[in-house]
Amino acid sequence: MDYFYAMLLFAVSSSVTPGPNNLLVMASGVNFGIRRSLPLLSGICFGFTLMLLLVSIGFYQLFVLFPSLQWLLKAFGCVYLLYLSWLIARSGTVTAADDTADPLGFMKGLLFQWVNVKAWIVAVGAIAAFTSGGDGISQQLLLALVFLLVSFPCVGVWLLFGTVLQHWLASEQRRHYFNGTMAALLALSIIPVLMELAGYLFPALAA
Repeated sequence: MDYFYAMLLFAVSSSVTPGPNNLLVMASGVNFGIRRSLPLLSGICFGFTLMLLLVSIGFYQLFVLFPSLQWLLKAFGCVYLLYLSWLIARSGTVTAADDTADPLGFMKGLLFQWVNVKAWIVAVGAIAAFTSGGDGISQQLLLALVFLLVSFPCVGVWLLFGTVLQHWLASEQRRHYFNGTMAALLALSIIPVLMELAGYLFPALAA
């Protein structure tokens, strides 16, 4: 039982702390409200659970066998995250009552997990701490289930926070500044990855 509580605490603390997923959800809540942001929230929660399960049952071995694949994924992730940042910044011109704008949907949230640096760190850390090879797939399934159940309320708090901010960000200028800030923070989150990529592509710089 202590093992389960430790797993639960890890899932809560890693899911509710700031990160790209929570920034995306909060920005969506500000611009589109709860109902229209639910597909993004669901995509993030199910996407991370799927990634966690696949990695825990051996998908990560692909990166061990083909190291260049990991760097390719990181490079693609940087480009994709900058694209999402641009979408958030552009939504600064969207008013709360504008139903013609499209929020980020389920598939964007799901696919984003594979290029989300924090998601990889959390997944690898959780697998290393709470799974072993001796109990078959039961540990992996339990870990994935715990994160699925925990992620909805933990990430959902950020969505709720975003919708609360809707009233304070009623003016288009305030909303524009907010979205610009969220986009900048999201873009800045790739700096550690860019430094890794630079060290990989130009080893002399890292020496």
